[in-house]
Amino acid sequence: MTPAIQEKIHRIWDELSDFEASQSDQAVSLLMKSLCNLANAWNATWGGAVRMDGEHDNDPLQGWRVSAMIQLHPIVPDPDQGPFKEILQLWDRREIDPSFLLPMRSVGTFRTYSFRRELSPEWFESPFYRYHYGSVGTCDAVFIGFPLNQDAESHFGFYSRKTFTDEEVELLSYALRGIKWFHRQRMLSHGLLAAATPLTPTERRVLHLLLTGLPEKQIAEQLKRSYHTIHEYVSAVFRKFGVSNRAALMALWLGQSS
Repeated sequence: MTPAIQEKIHRIWDELSDFEASQSDQAVSLLMKSLCNLANAWNATWGGAVRMDGEHDNDPLQGWRVSAMIQLHPIVPDPDQGPFKEILQLWDRREIDPSFLLPMRSVGTFRTYSFRRELSPEWFESPFYRYHYGSVGTCDAVFIGFPLNQDAESHFGFYSRKTFTDEEVELLSYALRGIKWFHRQRMLSHGLLAAATPLTPTERRVLHLLLTGLPEKQIAEQLKRSYHTIHEYVSAVFRKFGVSNRAALMALWLGQSS
C-alpha cells in the first residue's frame, strides 16, 4: 500500500473520531462511502453478529446469527426486503449456502474473506449467486470480520462489479483493522455488545437522543410521543445495558465500563 493511500485512510479515521456518540449512523455511512471510493466498490454493508446461547454441535454456523445490518445503498424498492434481507432469512433458517461458511473460518480472529478467492467457479453459476448477487451487478464481495469478544463480531462487506484486486483487499483490511473503537461503537449502538438483548428500532432512536444530552421531555417532542412513553423507553434502554443513569450509559461509549 502506498503512503498516499495510507494517508487517505488516516484522514478517514480522523473524520470518524470527530463524530459524536449519537451520530453512529452518519459515521458508518461516511466510512463505507469513503472506502467504496478507494476500493472501487459499488455498495457496502455492516452487520453485527452474535453467538446465541446453547449447544451448537450440530450447527455448521456454531450458533452465530446476524442481529443487525445496514446497507450503504439499500436495494430498491424496500430496504427491508430484497437480496440482503432474504440472505439473512436463509441464514436464520440454517439453509446453508457455501458462502455462509466463509465467516466461520478462523471465527474469533480478525480476518478477511472474499467470494472470488475462496468459492469455486461453479458457485458463480449457481441460482443462489445469480439471484442474490449477479442480479444486482455484484461480481465479487470482500468481507472483514472484527471480533469484539467470543460472542460478538462486527463485519463489513464491500461489493464490486469486478474482481477485487489484492491491493484493494489490503486497503480494506488495513482501514478496518485500526479502528477497534469504532467497531465497538457500532455494536453498542445496536445493543449487541453490552445490552442483554438487541435494541428495537425505537429504542435505538431514543438511545441516540439520550447520547446527545437532550432531556426526556425534548426527546418526547422530537419523536412525537408522550413523556410517559419515552420514559418507559429510556428505562428499557438502561435496563438492557445494565445501567441506572445516563452517565453510566455514556461511560460505555467512552470505554470506561464493560
